Amino acid sequence: MNKPLLIEIGVEELPAIPFLKELKNIEKKWSDILEKNRLLCDFDFFYTPRRLVLWHREFQIKQEDSTQEQFGAPIKIAFKDGNPTGAALGFAKKCGVSVEELDKIDQGRGEVLYFKKEVIGTDSKDLLNEMINEFINSLNFGKSMRWASRSDSFIRPIRSLAVLLGEEIVPAELFGVKSSNHAFAHRMVSYEPFTFDFAGDYFCKLDKNGVILYPDERRKIILEQMKKIENENAVKIDIDTELLEELVAITEYPTALIGKFDKEFLELPEEVIVTSMKEHQRYFAVYKDGNLTNNFIVVSNSKTEDFSYIIAGNEKVLRPRLADGMFFYKNDSNNGLSNEGLKKLVFVEGLGSMYEKCEREAKIASYLVKLFNNSTSEVTLDPIFNKDYIDLELIQRAVMLSKADLMSEMVYEFTELQGLMGYYYAKIAGEDELVYTALKEQYLPDGEDSELPSNKFSSIIALSYKLDNLMGLFSVGKIPSGSKDPFGLRRAAAGIVKIAMEHKLSLDLNKIIDVLADNYKGLDKKQLLDFFNERLFKIFEVNPSVLKAVLGSGETDIYKISQKLCALNPIVQGDNFKEYVSTFKRVANIIKDLDIDSKLEVNKSLLEDDEEKELYERYAKVTAENYLTYDEELEALFALKPNLDNFFDNVFVNHDDEKIKINRKNLIGLVYQAFKNIADIKEITI
Repeated sequence: MNKPLLIEIGVEELPAIPFLKELKNIEKKWSDILEKNRLLCDFDFFYTPRRLVLWHREFQIKQEDSTQEQFGAPIKIAFKDGNPTGAALGFAKKCGVSVEELDKIDQGRGEVLYFKKEVIGTDSKDLLNEMINEFINSLNFGKSMRWASRSDSFIRPIRSLAVLLGEEIVPAELFGVKSSNHAFAHRMVSYEPFTFDFAGDYFCKLDKNGVILYPDERRKIILEQMKKIENENAVKIDIDTELLEELVAITEYPTALIGKFDKEFLELPEEVIVTSMKEHQRYFAVYKDGNLTNNFIVVSNSKTEDFSYIIAGNEKVLRPRLADGMFFYKNDSNNGLSNEGLKKLVFVEGLGSMYEKCEREAKIASYLVKLFNNSTSEVTLDPIFNKDYIDLELIQRAVMLSKADLMSEMVYEFTELQGLMGYYYAKIAGEDELVYTALKEQYLPDGEDSELPSNKFSSIIALSYKLDNLMGLFSVGKIPSGSKDPFGLRRAAAGIVKIAMEHKLSLDLNKIIDVLADNYKGLDKKQLLDFFNERLFKIFEVNPSVLKAVLGSGETDIYKISQKLCALNPIVQGDNFKEYVSTFKRVANIIKDLDIDSKLEVNKSLLEDDEEKELYERYAKVTAENYLTYDEELEALFALKPNLDNFFDNVFVNHDDEKIKINRKNLIGLVYQAFKNIADIKEITI
């Protein structure tokens, strides 16, 4: 028999950010508890800032009866000379019976001790108290607090608990609060709790008492109200999804309102205004014709007929925030960018100051400039690569200014604006456009879907920052482990790959580390390269064996690795690749005793059969060509398959004449080597 079950845990206002971090785990944790107690069923989870609600339309009033089976030691171990051993006595004790009550069972490997008992299901209401306490204790919100005289803690004080199975109040207690049929209304409706008799009554009375329980409905209301504001004012609201979810979590009765601030503050950089409104006040920015306006959107949690005082209050609060921003901005602009203060700002213990970090980045940037300025078509397959020359002196200036804005008042207040404020201050100071653009783009990409540096100059600055982080932090043992990566080194590795691919930069991490390792005492080169190669398997969305094959070619140039993958992967995914695999298995078998990395030679005078002569001629022609892309080269190499098949079908490799035998193996080895310049094909599995 089933009945509806309603559980409401009433709390003081939950802080949105820690709650939202745990939100994705909450339903799973309750589901696991239901399953463990043999009460698994469908349910809904709802929340407001003042309540957590678990709603089950059909909940078993009693566990189903079950059969419990236990298996013990083999009989020959459980008994000796007809007497029970410790193994038998221990198993009987575990089952709560005497040895005489145990049975035997043969599961195909001889008889073992066996015990079976029927377990009568427990009433659900006798389990719910423990289940709810286990659920609450399983929630991880980071910091928690104690209240009153209690020694236990939770993210916020528990103020009410309602557990109704049908119309019955189930006895339960949570942090000293006993279950009842009481719940609290919206604070602007009443401070007193209201009572309800069953679940339907609860949902109905919540609505009448100013509480919109369903987060999806609150989100929909906010979006609809903002759309109405857009239409009435001919504006466009920048809907930040993270901020939207935060507002859904902190409101019970949301109302979107439009306010304004003084136009004089529009002199501030747009990002300063938007960040100040979002981070300090939870406001949305408003645009018109693509330009930021002096309006903002606030989402109120008030239930009132007159919102004018709420709008006025928010306008009053915002003004000093923006006034502070204006003060910082003008001060910083007048002071200009200086990196002297960085000498006293520690980067990471063991890696010196931020100034010293800039000096290391400058050495990396100098190496990259020389590398890219001296690149030719032999280094990259892109014929137009490197036509723009990078000025070394300008790069050095950009690197040494790159962290200077960390000393500004604005970045001290809004750390997320670092780099961006350097861009504005460098622009005001009349720096070269390449320099101030690079300052803005130095941390890119900074996320999964982030933009990339817009040009090669900025890319060198961004690469220098990421490479120094990797080499420096690895050298002092700050290495990611498990899910922990406090310095974002996995993101840095991914960023290096994305930049190299976007700007077609020939970037060999192996050589870079060799050249610059002296700047990083204690750096384990192999450890860093292994970490980087492991990241490649996460970065490139290809069959892992395809990447393994490309790495098997000995390639360490990131851009070339990406180009080889782009050329090889479509072939591997093609319908005909299984046929290629069978051919290359035969190739691999024939050359397994060859030193494939040695210089192999074929004596044309020892070629006897037409099939081996044709294979050699085709191989010689294919390898003599100059290919603009790996796609063209692979197409030509895979076109050797018919010649390889004819060779295998008609030529006896293990000839009695040792010279002919070696000559034929060398021929197949040369074909294999031609492929291995791109990828070690035998590594591919499909």
